[in-house]
Amino acid sequence: MFGGNNPFYKIAKSQSFHAIAAEFDPSISLLKLLELSIETQSLKLSSQSHARAQRLGLTQHSIIAQKLIFSYCQLRRPFDGQLVFDSLLFKNTHICNTLLSGYGKNQFFQESLDLFRKMRDGSAFGVVDDFTFSVMFKIVGDLGEVLVGKMVHGRSVKNGLVLDTVAGNSLMSMYSRCGCFDDSMKVFDEMPLRNVSSWNALISGYAKVKSWDGSFCRLGLWDIVREMQHEDLKFDAFTVSTLLSLCSGGAGSGDFRDKCGHGRELHCYIIRNGLDLSSGPDGDVHLGCCLIDMYSKNGKVDVGRRVFDRMKWKNVCAWTAMINGYAQCGKFEDALFLFREMQWRDGDGPNKVSLVAILPACSSISGLMGGKQIHGFAVRRELNHDLSLCNALIDTYSKCGSLSYATQVFEHECTRKDAISWSSIICGYGLHGQGQQAVILFDKMLQNGIKPDTTVVVGVLSACSKSGLINDGLIIYDSVVTNYKIKPTVEMCACMVDMFGRSGQLDKALDFIKSMPVEPGPSSWGALLSASALHGNSEMQELAYKSLIMMEPDNSSNYISLSNLYASSKRWDVVAEVRQVMRKRGLRKLPGCSWISMNGASHSFVVADKSHPCSNLIYVMLDELVSAMKLTYYNPDFVYLMEV
Repeated sequence: MFGGNNPFYKIAKSQSFHAIAAEFDPSISLLKLLELSIETQSLKLSSQSHARAQRLGLTQHSIIAQKLIFSYCQLRRPFDGQLVFDSLLFKNTHICNTLLSGYGKNQFFQESLDLFRKMRDGSAFGVVDDFTFSVMFKIVGDLGEVLVGKMVHGRSVKNGLVLDTVAGNSLMSMYSRCGCFDDSMKVFDEMPLRNVSSWNALISGYAKVKSWDGSFCRLGLWDIVREMQHEDLKFDAFTVSTLLSLCSGGAGSGDFRDKCGHGRELHCYIIRNGLDLSSGPDGDVHLGCCLIDMYSKNGKVDVGRRVFDRMKWKNVCAWTAMINGYAQCGKFEDALFLFREMQWRDGDGPNKVSLVAILPACSSISGLMGGKQIHGFAVRRELNHDLSLCNALIDTYSKCGSLSYATQVFEHECTRKDAISWSSIICGYGLHGQGQQAVILFDKMLQNGIKPDTTVVVGVLSACSKSGLINDGLIIYDSVVTNYKIKPTVEMCACMVDMFGRSGQLDKALDFIKSMPVEPGPSSWGALLSASALHGNSEMQELAYKSLIMMEPDNSSNYISLSNLYASSKRWDVVAEVRQVMRKRGLRKLPGCSWISMNGASHSFVVADKSHPCSNLIYVMLDELVSAMKLTYYNPDFVYLMEV
């Protein structure tokens, strides 16, 4: 308690050292005190060190001044660091670079650019060097101004420093972050000496663009990986974690097997090269989280759980990654169980990311009460004003049927609103059939200067569709396409089809599908299908089913629904043909799963499920209900539909 890493123990020990060392060289003790203030992140200790330097007349000592500037910037007080800097009569390059880096870490971009210009022009400031350009490239990457980056790049060429490996890596990273991947590749090709960080910068550029077919480059991603290995450069933790993020994809994607295979190879590489997650406190927990995420996104959450169980040292990130993996794969009960286990096993307990990860499970199983419990936990931890958590709470309350709670979070706890906040509340009003209020909120969002994205447009168009607000929907669609230059997406077009279809304008809905600026997807034909079924247009319903089967030949639900449509019109020969096609393809309808909460406990059911402890009583009651239904109404076609 009184030793080891205790900051108070370190301060007391340093003070005793300070008293002894001050007799010999006061600057040594002062430097030790400044190092301790940086290590313990103590503003009080930094201020005391500054005052001590004033009394001893050491304010012009270059190393002490540099440490003071660094300490203040680390404590997010760059203006205090600037005061130290301005008081110096002589400013060398190292001191200027320290303040420049501090400005960048605190996102003081204008001050960074001003200082760089003064260094570039010389005068009383230190001249620019390799480190100066490395820092500036990072700052410009944070700023996202590629034109400024190109000017800094040009200055580095003029100074003859472009060949430095560290500066080159920072330059590559800057171009990648600004979306200029061709320029990043050119810098990479021109570097005479490359290290692992150089390859990491190139790979992370691919990770940002999510393009691995070499469409903008002469090489594909895995070609780059192989070339890196040919240069006898080993992957480090950053390389592996970046590659793992590119090895995840839905099971329906075409290159799913390749991605999953690459992920397993990287897992083997981690174990073979001493990065095994079970090796103790030195194991890389971050890599463990990346593996869990990769396996979960590939539908192999059980493998991710084995990775999690082998991790002897788990922090809140590891627990959150596993909970999120379960939630993504629809295993909500496992997610909730792990969340409860986390609260009594992990010393720190859940953080805001953990709460965001568990909320989908609450809305699916625990319902409104579960969402309220998570909300209460966030209030006790003073996390309820976090933007991402507020957005998740708005979505959860809306889906759990409590629009009033969602509105309260949006208006009172979501102090800083972004496009996701507005999208969540607008979708919530649309979900509850209050389309007019959703339109009002959409207009208010535009008045607040927030540009709409495709998600919020889909939300408000869906709200207009469900509430029959055709004119409002048409105005919004034309406005976002014309005024905000948003390209229509498949989802937006599906909302328009649904809007026409619900109002009975099936011909307009079909014409819109034929004239869509994007290729019609299953959602568009599905909207037409629902509308034609609603209005009893069997001809258009059949057309929609056939289009869906052409698009999704392995989706059993489409065949089942088409079979039922033919059965309802007593076309038994066609029904038999559809069933035969299903048998040839080996298609079977996946059973649906339902949940019900009673007395604080959640119960789940699937077709022919006998796992429930009261299944015998449940089936007895079902048999009685079916018998009562048959006595009340008997129809051969109805019986046939029930049996198939």
